[in-house]
Amino acid sequence: MLILGIETSCDDAAAAVLETSTPGLATIRSSVIANQDEVHRRYGGIVPELASRNHVKTIMPVVHYAIERAGVTLGDIDGVAVTSGPGLVGSLLVGLMCAKGLAQSRGLPMVAVNHIEGHLLAPMLEHRLTMPYLALVVSGGHTEIFVVEDFGRYRRLGRTRDDAAGEAFDKVAKVMGLGYPGGKVIDDLAREGNTKAIRFPRARVRGAPLDFSFSGIKTAVATMLRDGDGAKAASTQDLAASFQEAVVDMLIAPTLKAARETGSATIALTGGVAANSRLRSRLAEVAHEERRTVVAPALRYCTDNAAMIAIAGSYRLLRGEHDPLDIDARANLAL
Repeated sequence: MLILGIETSCDDAAAAVLETSTPGLATIRSSVIANQDEVHRRYGGIVPELASRNHVKTIMPVVHYAIERAGVTLGDIDGVAVTSGPGLVGSLLVGLMCAKGLAQSRGLPMVAVNHIEGHLLAPMLEHRLTMPYLALVVSGGHTEIFVVEDFGRYRRLGRTRDDAAGEAFDKVAKVMGLGYPGGKVIDDLAREGNTKAIRFPRARVRGAPLDFSFSGIKTAVATMLRDGDGAKAASTQDLAASFQEAVVDMLIAPTLKAARETGSATIALTGGVAANSRLRSRLAEVAHEERRTVVAPALRYCTDNAAMIAIAGSYRLLRGEHDPLDIDARANLAL
C-alpha cells in the first residue's frame, strides 16, 4: 500500500509517501517539509494567522513534490493519512481540506491522525520496535510520557503542568536575544559552554513525580538576565549550557522513573526537542547504565513531518478503515 501523509498542525507544511504492507514496517519513498522560520522569525514566535495563510500557498506544491520524489503518480496512491489535531486550528484545516479534496476526487480512503500518535510511532520509521515500549514526547507544544501498548492503545503516565520543554527553549532564547527558533541555537551555544556555570532550579511536581514543569526555569533565566545576578559573570555559552542542562535533567528524571515502574527496556525519544544533542546523549548514557535502550528518530523525523503521520495512519488503512469526509479539525484533540 502506498500512503500519502499530510501534516500542517503548526508552521511546517509536510507531505510524505510511505510504502507498507505490515503495520509498523514501512519504506519511506519521500518526505518533504516546507518550514516558515523566515516568516515568523521577526515576531520571535509563530503567528497562527500567518502560518495558515502560508500553508494555503505551499501545501499543494509540497504534496506534488513528495509524490514526484517518490517516483509515483497520484493515481498510484492507495490511501491518505492527515493530521486532524492537536495544533493550530487554521493550520490544521488547510491540511485536512487538502486531504479531503484528494480523497474525494480520487476515491481514496482517508484517515485522520492525532499528531501525538505520529510522534509516538515515528521511531518505527527507522527501527523495529517491540510493543509495549515507553515514549517521551518532547516538542514545542507537548512534553509527555506514554506507554505505547499497541497500535491505537496509548497510556499517558506524565505530562507538563505548564510550558512544554520546546516552548521553554524558544522563550529563553528570546529573552537572551538569540532569535527564533531557539532550540537549535541554544544547543549549538551550549556545546561551547560550562553546564555547571550557573545552578538553575530543577522543578519537581509534588505528588506527581512523572509530571513536568518548565515555567520556573524559564522565569529563573529571565530574572537573572533582568537583575544581572550571576549573568554578568557568565558567558552566553555558559548560560545556554546551564539552562539546557537543567531542562535535560528535568526530562530525564521522570522518564527513568517511569521506565523503572513499568519495567520498560526500551525508551523512545521523539518530538522536536528529541533533536537536542545533549538530551539524546545524556538519556542514552543513563539508560545504558540501567541496561535500557534509547531509540530516537533521525533529526529530520523528530520535528513535525508527514512520514510519521503516514505510519501512524497506516495500521488503520491496512485494516480497510477510513474516516468520513466531514471530520473536523480539533485544536485540542485528545489522544
